[in-house]
Amino acid sequence: MAFWGTLRRHKTAHIVIVFVVVQLACIIASLLFPSSFAYLSTGNIRLLLRSIPPLAILSMGVGILMISGEFDLSVGSNYAFSAYMMALLFNRGVPTPVTIAVGLAVGASIGIINGLITLKARIPSFIATLGAMMVWRGMLMFISGGQTAPYRPGPFIEGLFAGSLGFLQAQFVWALVIAGLAYLLLERHRLGNHIFAVGGNPDAATAIGVNRFSVKMAAFTIVGMLAAFAGIISTARVSSVSPELGKGLELQAIAACVVGGLSLRGGEGSILGIFLGAALLFTIQDVILLLRAPGEYLDLFVGLLIVVAVIFNHLTKKE
Repeated sequence: MAFWGTLRRHKTAHIVIVFVVVQLACIIASLLFPSSFAYLSTGNIRLLLRSIPPLAILSMGVGILMISGEFDLSVGSNYAFSAYMMALLFNRGVPTPVTIAVGLAVGASIGIINGLITLKARIPSFIATLGAMMVWRGMLMFISGGQTAPYRPGPFIEGLFAGSLGFLQAQFVWALVIAGLAYLLLERHRLGNHIFAVGGNPDAATAIGVNRFSVKMAAFTIVGMLAAFAGIISTARVSSVSPELGKGLELQAIAACVVGGLSLRGGEGSILGIFLGAALLFTIQDVILLLRAPGEYLDLFVGLLIVVAVIFNHLTKKE
């Protein structure tokens, strides 16, 4: 009973426990079967540290918006479109810092447009951003002609966004920095308090003077900019942008948030939970690859994980 009470009191306790248990199981299996399950190999650890950050960064933006009571299904398209605009400008001779700034501005603008359509036209964000997802993906296919754009900005930018120093990957450092900033925003800043308020009890938030429109627009802008940044660092790592980039990421980001303890109704969640949720999804994917299981199993296990997480979250919050 004391253990169950701890889970209820601490909003990240359950995901921390699940994450630690999964990691211990993987470590033990790797020590027992090092040749067939190379989870602790240098290559695999580097792969995880490079693969987790884009989804973690994207999920933190999605999570902040979900806490405010809204959804963004266009983040995968935003992720690809913003990165493609950056690469397109770079290949036309525009200075690299300008192209990065434009990419971030494009992402933020997509978020702002989504927010305006949702809040001004009073269209549910799920529907508004579903349409935006298809619009921006279609725009990307039209602009790109279905062709991949190369992106080779030189050693400094590549090192800044995708370099490594031993096991320490630049992308992972960026993810940690953004997680720290997002934590300070949600837990130590007035805007964070307002985000929780408008998501948890909109009427009460309005009654105490919180401007719901401004708060939700800020959340839409944040998720748009983080989607763009995630696309930019991913592009720097692979040195190209495909029009197919980011497909399905919106659902993975929502899954990471749900697994990390966020409520689909808004008003609840934590940055640590989101980060660990994203890491857990990639750990499962990595385990499936190491076991040489069919790729279709990934959707099966992720789907089961989401359902179990929702049930578990409900039980730990149930009075």
